[in-house]
Amino acid sequence: MDKQFYILIGRSGSGKGTQALLLKEYLEKRGHTEVVHVTTGGSFRSFVEGSSHASEIAREINDTARLQPEFLAIWNWSNIFINTLKGGETVILDGAPRKPLEVSVLDGAISFFGYKPPTVIYIDVSETWACEKLSSRGRADDVGKEDQERKMSWFAEYVLPCVAMYKEDTRHTFIHINGEQSIGDVHKELIEKLEKGEK
Repeated sequence: MDKQFYILIGRSGSGKGTQALLLKEYLEKRGHTEVVHVTTGGSFRSFVEGSSHASEIAREINDTARLQPEFLAIWNWSNIFINTLKGGETVILDGAPRKPLEVSVLDGAISFFGYKPPTVIYIDVSETWACEKLSSRGRADDVGKEDQERKMSWFAEYVLPCVAMYKEDTRHTFIHINGEQSIGDVHKELIEKLEKGEK
């Protein structure tokens, strides 16, 4: 089966990571022999915990729940691609892009590695829904109300324009999912629309 590239976008707390894993299982059952779930958060947290000068600056940005500059975000997922992809994998990218500049750079990377334009899956939840989920998962950078508000603010300012770019660009398959459902129902809607090619 031809390799494919999927991008999952949604607010912090929208359940992107869970849906990425369920999509991975589904694709493997459908005959994709190697599916790679690329999540940018884990590798970036490892970088932020480092002792370099860049890590110290990035840690201060993280601690105040601000959005990292584009060059670090691009370096992070580029580095993962370079060190992970061997040629035949289907990729599920979770956590990028987060700013409009990243969209065009990511398109270039996807093309460089021999993929057709990606399928973009937008898991849409309200700020209230997302904040409740962030509070319940208990991570230190998620529980504070001010941190949550900053995350919602930068999502609206930076990530929603990325969503609009993907929706308007007919090269991409764009799938809009109601994320305010049970995990099983979100997955069901995602797969139904994926199979139908709905927008």
